[in-house]
Amino acid sequence: MHETVTHVAVGVIWSDGKILITQRAQQAHQGGFWEFPGGKLEPGECVQTALRRELQEEVGILVQDSTPLIKINYRYPDKRVLLDVRQVHSFDGTAAPHEGQPMRWVTPQQLQDFAFPAANQAIIKAIMLPDRYAILEGHSLQEIEHRLQRIIANRVSMLQLRVKALPSSELADVYARVAERCRHVGIRLMLNSDLPLNNAWADGLHLSSRSLLASLARPVGYQWLSASCHNLAELRHAERIGVDFAVLAPVLPTTTHANATPLGWQGFSELLEQVNIPVFALGGLSQADLPQALTAGAQGIAGISAFQ
Repeated sequence: MHETVTHVAVGVIWSDGKILITQRAQQAHQGGFWEFPGGKLEPGECVQTALRRELQEEVGILVQDSTPLIKINYRYPDKRVLLDVRQVHSFDGTAAPHEGQPMRWVTPQQLQDFAFPAANQAIIKAIMLPDRYAILEGHSLQEIEHRLQRIIANRVSMLQLRVKALPSSELADVYARVAERCRHVGIRLMLNSDLPLNNAWADGLHLSSRSLLASLARPVGYQWLSASCHNLAELRHAERIGVDFAVLAPVLPTTTHANATPLGWQGFSELLEQVNIPVFALGGLSQADLPQALTAGAQGIAGISAFQ
């Protein structure tokens, strides 16, 4: 028997740095939980049209523009849902609870203070993440500092310190310089798991694919955990151990992995539809590819040269 999936358009509505959330009616499915407004698609309706209609009915705003954030395929004990989530930065009107529902404007950090349905947890992670993820490499402190300055100039707010080509004798000094600079300018710093750095401060840990497959549970002590993936098995393992996001590569041909078969945008999208975690696209990309990546379902793009 074919399983019925409820397709829902969901809006993450932004205004002055805050996000609109509403509370579900007690008698509804997942009643009492807070949510991002939206509703079911009608037969033959596209996501953008459904979102525009639902948000006008629920909170009285008219969406002018929206961009994809993430898709969530989730199976509750009594229901399966597909949440098609889009970010709304441009709308007309003033939001108001047209159905009498409790409503709040909250900062992204305040979302953790509210109880959301289980299917919404990946949405919250995606909200907290940027759409660009820089990977910092280099053969010397001078080269790394130069590249870091270019990343900062490009206003990237999250980077992974990988520097696998750096002589091990210089690693501690490079880490100290990069960590101090990231703290100073407000960049979220992720350390690659293959670096021999013990008890080093960072906002998070990035698991290489080798470290990922060797991990049976989420490593403790990190606010953020990410992983490098190349196929569905790795993506599913990353999701199973509880990573906050993943990087999937290569999307396009790249000289650094000339022997790897590119996924292409269609292959990339097909893999993303089978997991419920934010995923950055990596491999052969530039910043000009960001709109294509978002359309394909990515959280954004990751890269070494893309931001330098």
